[in-house]
Amino acid sequence: MDEIAFGAQVRRARLLADVSQDEVAKTANINVATLRNLETGKGSTLATLVKVLGALDREDWLGTLEPVPTVSPVQLAREARGQGQPRRVTRRGQ
Repeated sequence: MDEIAFGAQVRRARLLADVSQDEVAKTANINVATLRNLETGKGSTLATLVKVLGALDREDWLGTLEPVPTVSPVQLAREARGQGQPRRVTRRGQ
C-alpha cells in the first residue's frame, strides 16, 4: 500500500466518523494543512499519524502494523535435533 492509498483510508475513517478536518486537527493538535497532507498522501510523520488515529479513536490500526511472526525452518530442525540457538560461530578448517 502506498501513501496515497493509506491517506485515503485515513480520510475515509474521518468521514465515517462524521468529523471535519478542522475538528480532527484541533483534537490531534496539528495544523489542518498537516492533516490534508496525510490524507492526500503528500507525506507525514509517524507522530502525526499516531495523533490523527488517536483523534479518530482508531489506535487499533497501529496493531495491524505489527509483522506476522513466522516459523524458521532452520530453528525447527535445530529443535527437532534437541539443539538450541548457536552460541558462537565455529571455525572450520583450523
